[in-house]
Amino acid sequence: MTATPAAPVDLTALTVGQELARTRHEISRDTLVRYAGASGDFNPIHYNDAVATEAGLPGVIAHGMLTMGTAITGLLDALGDPTLVRGYTTRFTNPLPVPAIGSVTLEVVAVVGAIDEAAGTARVDLTAEVDDTKVLGRSRATIALPAPAATEGEGAA
Repeated sequence: MTATPAAPVDLTALTVGQELARTRHEISRDTLVRYAGASGDFNPIHYNDAVATEAGLPGVIAHGMLTMGTAITGLLDALGDPTLVRGYTTRFTNPLPVPAIGSVTLEVVAVVGAIDEAAGTARVDLTAEVDDTKVLGRSRATIALPAPAATEGEGAA
């Protein structure tokens, strides 16, 4: 995986439209085998081309949860604290075909979509694409923002 930024982002100064992370993830059949072993998801569409094409797919595809989990890793790195994520949702819009030899590159960009100061949260929109085709749609994470610093005189009794 290649990613930016190297240091946690300053959550006290977020702006709508601000890019928080841009990552590239290489996914190969080896990645699928490892994920299947870890998750227990041995559906043959994730390793057998004949079964995948018979099911109407373009060939072997990555697991949806693998794609979703991989897509958020750049944001997690940018935050520096995964416990700041309060929610994460997505729609699977296109399968992520994985070639028999070599790999496919999942490119993900995480951008601040909205800030809710009253709730102390921000919505981060993730765009996940392979070869300019979106594989996840309406992919959003809600993150907690730091509590505002008390101004001088507040809280004094």
